[in-house]
Amino acid sequence: MLFLTVFALLTIPSFPAQAPGSANDEAAVREIVKRYVDARERRDPKAIEALFTEDADQLTSSGQWRRGRGEVVKGTLASSQQIGGTRTITIETVRFPAPGVAIADGRYEISGLAGGATRRMWTSFVLTGSEGGWRITAIRNMLPAGG
Repeated sequence: MLFLTVFALLTIPSFPAQAPGSANDEAAVREIVKRYVDARERRDPKAIEALFTEDADQLTSSGQWRRGRGEVVKGTLASSQQIGGTRTITIETVRFPAPGVAIADGRYEISGLAGGATRRMWTSFVLTGSEGGWRITAIRNMLPAGG
């Protein structure tokens, strides 16, 4: 019996692990980030809410931690109202560390601030995918270190 078990294990073909995420997945992730920026610029709470998982969170560059979809939507709308400006996010990389998980990193700018200033940051989105599509589960915004 042991011989048969060992023989079976040795003769089972070994297949390389399939890389998670396809070109379609990458395009879908980029589209979700684009829809987030668009919904935020329109200040549309329902459109923003639809893009996030229920347990989503966001750590802002000011250190505010918004926990849960409701707080993310509320905080997003409040900061857009308070800070103003026009937001753009340019995703530079998308990677899939596991099936159904994506990390999208990019440049985040808010232009048209007081005095014509532009605020330049970095952002990372963590998204989860399922049959219902991709949803944002976390956002991390960062100011570049001075130096």
